[in-house]
Amino acid sequence: MSTETRSNHAESGDVRSSGLKKVVAASMAGTVVEWYEFFLYASAATLVFGQLFFPNAGSSLDGIIAAFVTYAVGFVARPIGGIVFGHFGDKLGRKKLLQLSIILVGAATFLMGCLPGFDQIGYWAPALLVFLRFAQGFAVGGEWGGAVLLVAEHSPSSSRGFWSSWPQAAVPAGNLIATAVLFILSATLSSGDFLGWGWRIAFWLSAVIVVIGYYIRTKVNDAPIFLEAQKEVAEGNKGYGVIEVFRRYPRGVFTAMGLRFAENILYYLVVTFSITYLKIVVEIDTSRILGLLLLAHVLHFIVIPLVGRLSDRLGRRPVYLAGALLGATWGFFAFPMMHTGDDLVILAAIMIGLLFHALMYAGQPAIMSEMFPTRMRYSGVSLGYQVTSIVAGSLAPIIAASLLGSFGSAVPVAVYLMIACLITAAVVLTLKETRGISLHDVDAADARGTADLLQKKADEQVAAGR
Repeated sequence: MSTETRSNHAESGDVRSSGLKKVVAASMAGTVVEWYEFFLYASAATLVFGQLFFPNAGSSLDGIIAAFVTYAVGFVARPIGGIVFGHFGDKLGRKKLLQLSIILVGAATFLMGCLPGFDQIGYWAPALLVFLRFAQGFAVGGEWGGAVLLVAEHSPSSSRGFWSSWPQAAVPAGNLIATAVLFILSATLSSGDFLGWGWRIAFWLSAVIVVIGYYIRTKVNDAPIFLEAQKEVAEGNKGYGVIEVFRRYPRGVFTAMGLRFAENILYYLVVTFSITYLKIVVEIDTSRILGLLLLAHVLHFIVIPLVGRLSDRLGRRPVYLAGALLGATWGFFAFPMMHTGDDLVILAAIMIGLLFHALMYAGQPAIMSEMFPTRMRYSGVSLGYQVTSIVAGSLAPIIAASLLGSFGSAVPVAVYLMIACLITAAVVLTLKETRGISLHDVDAADARGTADLLQKKADEQVAAGR
């Protein structure tokens, strides 16, 4: 029996013993909770916060831009959370850090629902909002890497793309729940009641689902491959953490950032800026917008695992490249479609955008986990994923709203997206295809590289001694 076959058999045995479906459920449960809360803020930034916390803005669009700036604070915090959680996640385990992250983001979101507005406490209101947004972003920054690796490290090599895409599907699921809650509240309450107190209910509901998510996460364990790496790190045989991953795999970190760039911008233009465009330019009612997004998120949730399986069959590179190239075209036809004001046409525009996004998003966990060895994988994927969000997702709604305000047209927004997608497409072309690779082989290659590095240093010391 070949080494590869033995490795696959061993991995299959690990999958059966650990209960892969239970691992997927635990990963998704927490991710749904955390992204429900994170995206709840995104929707509220457009619908509520601009008026409640920034009432002195010159216009409604200026108030929304100010709210988006506080929204961006969460993205600034995410790489910090990724660094901290990645460092300790590589040392202590994925499970422990995931339990901590869900408690932290839940507390921050609940307290947001308790904040008085600008009229009650003045500038303390936006200041406290920024602080809680930072805490929320810090926790979410540590969530993604741990959630996807918990699944990826349990998954068999032949279907890692499919299984590890499920935590990705939890993101639109969380967004779906957040949108549904806001839709129900905005549809059943008057605009005055919704702005006065109704929106707070959506934030307070986080306390309930945090308890559920935390409980489910107590029922799983870290993957055997991680426990092996953890033992080696504890014995001092190998390094881990941010410094180590930059020292050994800088290209992997920057490649992950390039892959993330267009995907992150596309997503926030589709699900966040679209709300602004439809509300301010097309002048569509809030409940209608949320209803359309609700349907689009359902499609996104369904499509992501299907694309994950496609990446196992066709390869990581061709699927991702298709998403980047198609995404480059979205803004040029989507905004004219939205401008029609027809619900079905608008829904089609949003759904097409999320479909293009899924072609990039679904395969990210598999691609990024296959870039780094186990001992520094949490740090590597968290850096690549979260640092990019500062210059991509956090700025995308701000840049798009500013371009719209300056030019009075969505064409510059479409050009902005196209440039981002072409950058990511160029990065994809530099990728090596890793479909079906064993994570044990990745660790073995890392071990050989470490041994070669130590031997080189020893030789240099001997030469210096002479």
